[in-house]
Amino acid sequence: MGSTQDGQADRLDTPSTPPRVHYHSSGSRLCTDASSSPLFDENSPRIRRDIIRIVGQYLDSLGYTSTKVTLYDEANVKQQRENNYISDVVRLRSAVLDGEWQEVDRLCSSDYLRDKKHILYSVYKQQYLELIDDNEAQKAFTVLNKHLKPLEAQQSFQGEFRDLCYLLTTKSIQDAPAFRNWDGIASSREKLAEYLQNILEFEIVGREEEPQHLKPNRLVSMLRQAVAYQIESCQYHAEAVPLVPTLLTDYAPVVVPNAENASLVGHLGNVKCTAYVGPSGQYVASGSSDNCVRIWDSETAECLATLRGHTSRIWDICVDRAGSTLFSASGDGSVRIWDIRDLHKPQCTSVVQTETGGDIYSVSLNPLESHIVMAGYDRTIRLYDRVTGRMVQTFHGHDLSVAHAVTNPLGNLIISGSKDQTIRFWDMMSGSCVKSLRSHLGEVTSVATSDSGMLLLSSSKDNSNRLWDLRSLKRLCRYKGHQNTSKNFIRSSFIGDSLIVGGSEDGMVYIWDRESTNIVQRLSGHRGIVYDAKWNPKRGILCSASDDWTLKTWWFDSSLK
Repeated sequence: MGSTQDGQADRLDTPSTPPRVHYHSSGSRLCTDASSSPLFDENSPRIRRDIIRIVGQYLDSLGYTSTKVTLYDEANVKQQRENNYISDVVRLRSAVLDGEWQEVDRLCSSDYLRDKKHILYSVYKQQYLELIDDNEAQKAFTVLNKHLKPLEAQQSFQGEFRDLCYLLTTKSIQDAPAFRNWDGIASSREKLAEYLQNILEFEIVGREEEPQHLKPNRLVSMLRQAVAYQIESCQYHAEAVPLVPTLLTDYAPVVVPNAENASLVGHLGNVKCTAYVGPSGQYVASGSSDNCVRIWDSETAECLATLRGHTSRIWDICVDRAGSTLFSASGDGSVRIWDIRDLHKPQCTSVVQTETGGDIYSVSLNPLESHIVMAGYDRTIRLYDRVTGRMVQTFHGHDLSVAHAVTNPLGNLIISGSKDQTIRFWDMMSGSCVKSLRSHLGEVTSVATSDSGMLLLSSSKDNSNRLWDLRSLKRLCRYKGHQNTSKNFIRSSFIGDSLIVGGSEDGMVYIWDRESTNIVQRLSGHRGIVYDAKWNPKRGILCSASDDWTLKTWWFDSSLK
């Protein structure tokens, strides 16, 4: 670690309440990343039938017999439709060989076909060539104009449609360069039947005649395997095998960081905000008063990319779940959208400019990631549609600038915190304010919702962070001990379901127990105000942004316990 402001060595201030201890594992990691490796084809008919059988078995074990019967009935209806289609595929060959084109059209028009246009083009081309071969020029022209012309894009090679048109003026099919190898109607039908059969063959291959034996409690067994994988792939391991409280989210152990892991140095101004890039936690982004966004490797502390384009300080950033797009809010009155899929060549793909040009303090995404929520100095919250590229809603009502705005997990409300000391709730569709809370005695600097969507956390310049029940909007508790009174946007957030983390003007990162409100850790190392701190559950690493121009990552070091 570095040195403190007074020249003394950094210390780790450990409060009386002991942290929840988990051990760091540096052993081998599982090579299979289930989030990126296609371990099975979820669209495979067999896999889908397997899932239905497994779910049905579980429902039966719980006594939900009627629900199981309903599930099987609905599945059997779809299975019957599939069986009917497979019977049609079997009849297709004979229909092509016999020249029963109306029947072929019907069979090839099934909703099950993935490449229907290309298949129909091949069928209509065969009909057209046979009419040309029989000197039925008028009928051939009708097929060409009515059926083949709309499907011109499906031609087998460039220039094929041109040669089909040329056939109307030739004496023989072989006169066209593309069809010099034409060897008669019968042979051509045979080739078409074989071609179509090959395309559709996957529909009837690999089907089971006899159902495979289903082992008892198959669903529970698979869930245990999945949870075991999540526990094994975590960076921190407990002394005893943990009991997972929920299956709705991936397992992430409760870890209280107690040591500095790395210092990320490179910004030329104070660092206002930070956000992890993607769920893995390998990369972390930061926004600074040097007008730049930087992306770092969280393990090596190397700066991998610098995003330039803003003409004023960066107040806030956010990243989509995939880690492919970054959004930055700046004092230049704009939000920039960056494509960061290739960190060697990040690109600004769009600039969203407000008409007032005032500072944008906050940027976030709705749960579907289809809209951007931005707010700032002009007291207005804006909703920007990423698909249409325009503002679709504005929210007015705050008396002073809006410091932070997020959506609730359901995506129907926007929650905002303002310098006017209020927290407001806005209906996404109508734009109207449906509720206003005034409890803080200072400017509200941040708002955040828990993963469950049941809790709201707010920070204020009254030296407190407050927890709210989002259902009843009642205040549950208050977290104190840090400093937040000056002209700074100091923010707080959740670490899982049990901890709260936030910055402070005294240069420390504070971690509170959510239920008891006790401070369980103070992390010292920064030489200036800590503005923001974000947790990554995958790697069990905390990242903090500070006025000292640096970011720091924090982890749990078992040797210091």
